[in-house]
Amino acid sequence: MAQQFKILIAGNNDPISSKGIDLLKAEPSFSVEVNMDLKAEDAMVEASRDAHAIIVRSGAKVTAKVLDAAPLLKVVGRAGVGVDNIDVPVASKRGVVVMNTPGGNTISTAEQAFTLMMALSRKTPQAHATIVSGKWDRKSFQGTEVYGKTLVVLGMGRIGAEFAKRAKAFGMRVVAYDPYLSKNRAESLGVELCEDLDAAIVQADYITMHMPLTPETKHMINAKRLASLKKSCRIINCARGGLIDDAALAAALTDGTISGAALDVFEVEPPPADYPLLKAPNTVFTPHLGASTEEAQENVGIEIAEVIKAHLLQGTVVNAVNMPNVDPKTLADLGPFLKFGELLGRLLSQFAPARSNVVSISYSGKVGTGDTTLISRSVLKGFLERAVGAEQVNYINANGVAEGLGLRTTESRVPDASEFTDLIEVQASNGTETASIAGTFFAGEPRIVKVNGRHIETRPEGTLLLIENQDRPGMIAAYSTILGKHKINIADMSLSRNKEGGTALTLLTLDSTPSQTVISELESIEGISRVHCVVV
Repeated sequence: MAQQFKILIAGNNDPISSKGIDLLKAEPSFSVEVNMDLKAEDAMVEASRDAHAIIVRSGAKVTAKVLDAAPLLKVVGRAGVGVDNIDVPVASKRGVVVMNTPGGNTISTAEQAFTLMMALSRKTPQAHATIVSGKWDRKSFQGTEVYGKTLVVLGMGRIGAEFAKRAKAFGMRVVAYDPYLSKNRAESLGVELCEDLDAAIVQADYITMHMPLTPETKHMINAKRLASLKKSCRIINCARGGLIDDAALAAALTDGTISGAALDVFEVEPPPADYPLLKAPNTVFTPHLGASTEEAQENVGIEIAEVIKAHLLQGTVVNAVNMPNVDPKTLADLGPFLKFGELLGRLLSQFAPARSNVVSISYSGKVGTGDTTLISRSVLKGFLERAVGAEQVNYINANGVAEGLGLRTTESRVPDASEFTDLIEVQASNGTETASIAGTFFAGEPRIVKVNGRHIETRPEGTLLLIENQDRPGMIAAYSTILGKHKINIADMSLSRNKEGGTALTLLTLDSTPSQTVISELESIEGISRVHCVVV
């Protein structure tokens, strides 16, 4: 008799599409329970105890407590992109696959952002409000055309690229800012690439946001940058709340620093009644409707149902955010290398040259004798997480995401061991600058053994500080003094130089992460050419 699987479709009044539910119910091996009243964690725990699969949208949370209470659970499916309502690290530890549907809402979100831009330009919501209140006021609602205006797209992933296509069709000049977009890709999209955020936004009549929310992008539009914009500039955000400092935006709108803003996302959702932004003039707001179209909801519902079905019946893994598409035996053999490759890619992304358009992965020794495709994908996944957001890239779509950014990947394998039994080296280049990192295993533990071609040895843990400087007496004392002044303890140190009196490389393991102020102080030391802080 075939194994029976229970699938819990859980939510807080936010079900997946009926077609997705029907697809699962049609399978004889599945018992499908739909429960849309699972806002409380305890209720979710009880409903999940005998589930083999859980499907959620954004309303229900799969917490560590839920995962620990569900011993039969094999897979969690997120009908949508963001997996911040799922405890992915705990799921990974428990061996539970987490899958999402990263492509299902691309068109709907691009169209929502474009709709908000047009509604803002023509004051459509405000004009509608006067009509239904019995007024006929044409003079108060003179709008502006988008034709001939300069649009700055911040983030040229799938959604940003779709927005740009529509803007060009409306006769707009499109300028793109994306630190991970290559010049060749920008040319193929027909947009002007600007390498500096501040230089890009000061040109803008319109700014549309399509970046992930990361520590680097949080409040990327802040009070200082708002003050630098044209007075006629209008801002649209359908990406993530927090990309814009909402308080600063409210002030800029109130005092007329900019002309308007249209938001589908907010720093606080739902925004409270006293949220300052809600009282600001010249605004259009919608309640996070980017993916709320019949087509998008149907697409993600069907897609998540299909991948859950395939995983339960055939063991197939598609669009997983925490594991590759690989059978259990292969995963057991490659597991340590997959994890280490992803780590090397993530570390390299933090000191790679700006606008790198080539990532090269080299294998030597035993690791180079087999199929390294999955390891290369793990390296690429780690490298791309800072560019597009961790939830947007996985082992399956990493190559496609890289291609979309104009990032080319090369791979080479040398079966013969060099100075190490196994070595993985990852290099990123933009044509003029290059950075690299290499690692191996000592007694089963990962080690970083090369940085930028220099032999150096450290454990990949905590906060790493990479310092390049002239090889001369007193340099170690100089930067150690600054770290000590700021009470930052050095846990480990590894040194390398190319020649006496040449260039020295120091890799420090720190007990805490230095602030930008500390980094700037280190960079100001005479003889230091480069400082990079890398968080493992």
